[in-house]
Amino acid sequence: MIILGVDPGTARCGYGVIELKGSVIKPLGYGLLKVKKEDCASRNLLFLKQSLSEIIEEYKPDHFGIERLFFNKNVTTAMKVSEARGVLLLAAAEADLTVSEFTPQQIKSAITGNGHAPKDQVGKMVKILLGLKEVPKPDDIADALAVAIIASRTVNYLKGR
Repeated sequence: MIILGVDPGTARCGYGVIELKGSVIKPLGYGLLKVKKEDCASRNLLFLKQSLSEIIEEYKPDHFGIERLFFNKNVTTAMKVSEARGVLLLAAAEADLTVSEFTPQQIKSAITGNGHAPKDQVGKMVKILLGLKEVPKPDDIADALAVAIIASRTVNYLKGR
């Protein structure tokens, strides 16, 4: 089973693709989608949607995991991230993918055992869990891989029911 995890953002969006065989996971690919600062919001959203659709076409995932928006004190930022999440979820829906959503605290807790773990600890655990030589950088990529990892656990759980 192939799982695509995404850490949504407005200026950049991390993605990570893993393969699950039984209880073994291995990374297939990961990266960062960066929008152009000079483009308008609608063009940036289109870029995110088209880019994720291309990733879906390339890796043909069976499942999609995404970070759920947490309450943000900055309403403008929260609205922009919500828009980005919307187009990313649209790309997943167009590909007929099942979706799992996780809060930042759920992701940190599942990966490190501590729902308030710092970002560098999440990155180090992702490196260990996936057998990578280095911690994926920037944090958006490590977070997206963490989403994919916990989505794989959800898929495994649901398959066992």
